[in-house]
This record gives sequence, structure tokens and C-alpha cells, in this order.
Amino acid sequence: MPPIKLLGMSGSLRAGSFNTQLMREGARYFAADEFVEASLRLPLYDGDLEAADGIPAEVQTLSDQIAAADAVIIASPEYNQSLTGVLKNALDWVSRTESKPWADKPVAIVAAAAGRAGGARGAYALRLAMMPFAAHVLPGPEVLVAAAFKEFDEAGQLKTDSYSELLKKLMSDLRAIAEQNAARAA
Repeated sequence: MPPIKLLGMSGSLRAGSFNTQLMREGARYFAADEFVEASLRLPLYDGDLEAADGIPAEVQTLSDQIAAADAVIIASPEYNQSLTGVLKNALDWVSRTESKPWADKPVAIVAAAAGRAGGARGAYALRLAMMPFAAHVLPGPEVLVAAAFKEFDEAGQLKTDSYSELLKKLMSDLRAIAEQNAARAA
């Protein structure tokens, strides 16, 4: 079996982001041979910028990371009942690259938010935004961490067993699909 690579994307740029912690917790459960955290610090998409300068290097790097990964976990808070602008901008830029890195890529979507719905609307909006890319977005189990400010310990690990169990199951399913795909490709 070739090494299994996981890419993590957090829709929050905040240093203490609960979604980044959730993404890392998912990566821990996935137990990848290689885990890479993508940077979404990209320029705002601008057709004039693209026409003048082409695809920015950091966007091409992100596209290449998606293509090289066997699976992707995306964690994003909910901003104004939708996915974050940071994440939407990254998806828009990657859609402009020549390759189609998302095609058939196994993807797990998770969310953590302050509210009681745990970012459900943002996660649903992200699922919708992923549709044009033909990624293999896992349908569940849904990991929507409510009141995230009280759900992580000092080490960034989930405190509530029910959230941990859901995340373990989701990441186990994601890993199984990634391994099946890698075995077929070998």
C-alpha cells in the first residue's frame, strides 16, 4: 500500500481557530502517513489579476496539494449562515487552475461554531459550493461542533465523546475510501 496523504483546509485564518483544531483532530484520527495543512492566505480572486499575471504561485501550490492528496478534510466556521469568504475565495481560485484537482477526491466536511447548530448552514453551503468540482464529498456522519469555545481542551482535542466518536467514524470512512482508491491506482 502506498503512503496515504491527507490535506487539511481550515476556512478560518484565526490563530486560535476552533475549526483548525477540529481539522487537526480529524487528521489525528485519520492517521495519515503524511498530513499537510493548506494555506488559504490567497489574494482575492480578480479576473484582471489573473489575466495580467496568471495563476498566483500560492494558488497553484494549493491546487497541487489537493491533487497530490489521497483525501481532504475541510473545516470551516459559519459566517452569516454560509461558508467563509476565505474558503470560497480558495475554491474560486482553484477552479481557475488548469488541472481538476477535486475530481473524485474523497472529502470530509466538518464545522465548529459558537452557535447551537455547530455551523450546519455553513457546512451545507460548502457542500453546495463543492458540487461543480465532482469531488466525492462524504455524506456523513455530520460533525458539527456546537458551542465550540467549550469543546476543546488545552491540547486542542475534543472533550465530548459524542463529537469524538462522530469524527472518528467520519475519518475512518474517509481513510477507507482513500485506501481503496490508492490500491486501485497501484
